[in-house]
Amino acid sequence: MGNAAPFSLRIFVVDGDPDGLRLVERSNWIGKGVMFPRALFTQVRNRPEFQQTGVYLLLGPRTQGDGETIYIGEGDPVRPRLESHYAGKDFWTRAVFFVASQGQLNKAHVQYLESQLVNRADAAKRVPLENGNRPADPTLSEADRADMDVFLYNMLGMLPLLGIDAFEQSPAMTKLDMPLLSCQGKGILANGIDTPQGFVVRTGSDASFAEVPSLKEHLPNVSKVRADLIDNRVLVRDGDKFKFTQDYTFNSPSLASSVVLGRSTNGRTDWKDANGKTLKQIQADQTKG
Repeated sequence: MGNAAPFSLRIFVVDGDPDGLRLVERSNWIGKGVMFPRALFTQVRNRPEFQQTGVYLLLGPRTQGDGETIYIGEGDPVRPRLESHYAGKDFWTRAVFFVASQGQLNKAHVQYLESQLVNRADAAKRVPLENGNRPADPTLSEADRADMDVFLYNMLGMLPLLGIDAFEQSPAMTKLDMPLLSCQGKGILANGIDTPQGFVVRTGSDASFAEVPSLKEHLPNVSKVRADLIDNRVLVRDGDKFKFTQDYTFNSPSLASSVVLGRSTNGRTDWKDANGKTLKQIQADQTKG
């Protein structure tokens, strides 16, 4: 999120348990976030926030591999929708929803927020979506749309701090003053940049079509990430290799290079600049002086 202004978060731990019910507020913002584990839903659903109109996220572990999956929805109010999901959706283990502190959101507002969140999660391709349908944008006035874009911006800025990265897209490369690095293998060339958000492999980069047989056994997470990227068409076949169809952010340089080469790698030494200097050496130089 470029040109972001500094802000502070206030997290109120209602019952003293950091894994329990938490209320989250951002400086100079009308919104409020409510986070809770599924196990506490029946105990907390009578709170006034659950009677308000809002947009919600349900999160739970993937059925295969590491990481989470997510469902995005809206409710007017949120409580009946969450009660329905408590009874009918097994995958989720925690939830967060956002309302306006003085009840300023209406049905069309949260439908717009839901649609925008689904579109962003779909574009980022970081977390599998449980949503079967893609909601359409409701009809909003120009002023209401502008207000909701601000509300959405503030939400998106908070979510990574709450442990939710489903909507984080790769930063704009033109705004980053960081060296372009490359990773090479047999007939493979990938380019990337180490950023504060993670290691970004650039669109058009190559990835090995084959992976070593031992990868699934010894590094199942890498194999699963490759499979997910293929399923989501972030990686598409191009002759005897894959191509990245978009910039994609990985959690670490080593995960990025292992996905690119289809084997176990050390990203600190496999990613190099145009002069052959490794990422490890670059970072060591930055700490000098």
